[in-house]
Amino acid sequence: MIEYGLDVDEATIRREREKARVLRKQGWWQSRVSKGVCYYCEKTVPPKELTLDHLVPVARGGRSTKGNCVPACKDCNNRKKDLLPLEWEEYLQKLKQS
Repeated sequence: MIEYGLDVDEATIRREREKARVLRKQGWWQSRVSKGVCYYCEKTVPPKELTLDHLVPVARGGRSTKGNCVPACKDCNNRKKDLLPLEWEEYLQKLKQS
C-alpha cells in the first residue's frame, strides 16, 4: 500500500519520469491529447500545449501508468503542482468561494 505524502527518493522519481516520457510516445496518449481538452478545466487548447500530469504526483508516490496520467493545460498543471486529487478539489473549492 502506498502512503501518500511520504518522501520519494530521487531514483524512483527519475524512473517514473522516464516511464512518463515513454508513455507520451504511445498511441493511447496521442489519442488523448489529440482531443485538445484539459482534464481539469475542460478548456480546449491546441494539443501541443497539453502536458502530461500525474493525478497522484510522482513526488507523492504516484506512478507513470495510463490510469494515473491525464492531459492538462500548462496553467492547470502549474497550479496543481504536487497536490493529491483531494487537495486539488479543496483548492478549487476555495477558489470558487473567493
